[in-house]
Amino acid sequence: MHSRLIVNKRLVLAYFIGGIVWIFFIDDILILLNIMHDPYALKLVETIIFIVVSSYLLYSFIKQTEYCKKAEEDENQLSLLINSMPDFVCFKDGEGRWLKVNDFGRDLYHLNEVNYIGKTDADLGVINPFFKEAFDECLKSDNDTWKQAKITRADESFILPNEETKTFDVIKVPLFYDSGERKGLVIIGRDITQQKLTEAMLLKKEKLSVIGEMAAGIAHEIRNPLTGVKGFLQLMGENNTASKDHLSIIMSEMDRINHIVSELLVLSKPQPKKYNPFLLSESLSYVCNITSHEAKEKGIIIDFGNDSYDPTVFGDRNQLIQVFINIIKNSIDAMPRGGRIDISVNNIDQKFVKVIVVDDGIGIPKERLNKIGEPFFTLKEKGMGLGLTISNKIINEHKGTINIESVVTVGTTVSITLPVYNDHVDHVPEAYKSSN
Repeated sequence: MHSRLIVNKRLVLAYFIGGIVWIFFIDDILILLNIMHDPYALKLVETIIFIVVSSYLLYSFIKQTEYCKKAEEDENQLSLLINSMPDFVCFKDGEGRWLKVNDFGRDLYHLNEVNYIGKTDADLGVINPFFKEAFDECLKSDNDTWKQAKITRADESFILPNEETKTFDVIKVPLFYDSGERKGLVIIGRDITQQKLTEAMLLKKEKLSVIGEMAAGIAHEIRNPLTGVKGFLQLMGENNTASKDHLSIIMSEMDRINHIVSELLVLSKPQPKKYNPFLLSESLSYVCNITSHEAKEKGIIIDFGNDSYDPTVFGDRNQLIQVFINIIKNSIDAMPRGGRIDISVNNIDQKFVKVIVVDDGIGIPKERLNKIGEPFFTLKEKGMGLGLTISNKIINEHKGTINIESVVTVGTTVSITLPVYNDHVDHVPEAYKSSN
């Protein structure tokens, strides 16, 4: 409507000026140009020129009116569309001045009685001090979007006067002229407050569920040795004697309880770590040596294919040795009739190395493979189901991954990926730097 009024004013002004010129100067102009000296012909030419000019101005006026009317209809349709949306919609110019906001946005920021057009976020923060912090954060977010010169998306939260906290999924679209100059900014924010509350509730329930499962697992694992200890203590009380065998069993069961608790502590709280660069193949050779005796007793051959590639990794050597021992012992336990374990170190790229442990044991069924690594899930009769859980935790802390593939009666392959340490580049591998 505003643009239409401006165009109409310009046309009226042009017609007025043209009329003044026509009335006072057209005769002199025609005579000066030596076009006509006959008064009748002069009047005829004046009339024709008047009709042509008036027709052109009338045509222009009608076209401009139709154009402005169409523009006004489009603007009304756009306003109707954005006002019907249950989301925050705002248009700003290249200087961050508000041009248009929908009804949802005006209600949200209490702008129904405020002339927001042409105001910046800083201006609106002064007009409505309650939302000043929210407007300041919005201004920072706008600047980040302009700097990135691409569509951005982020969650933004603020408090309403009724003390309710609202969270919005905000998308900002920067627009530029062909010259690269800022043209405008389109902002769309969807209210995801309820979604966030639901996610928080689900997360809380999931945590409670995990705690319940762990509590059940802990109770089961500790109750078994306690039952044995209680039985032998009752037997010793009835006989009024304490045999060495009974005491030895009780101490063994107490050690078992202590071991269970110790492994749970590893999972529950951070342990002191000593991160240093060390040779991976050297540590694997050490692990092969200390597991070779148990492997020989069961007729198992451990083959470590150590070639010229000997990468240096960055981490806690003792913890990683614990992981490798756990994996090799699992392979040994999976081959009660003997077999073979092949260990190799493969170069993935300049940033990562992969350790592969392959056995030809009994394998793991598919339905159980997905549960490997869950607390208290084990395939062993005397296992606690915490070995791979702890191993996963250690490898994750070292910015690596563990992958297990298995086929029943064929064997199991465990692949461990770790960041490579390069002392010629930096003191810390790239994987550690990018995660901090």
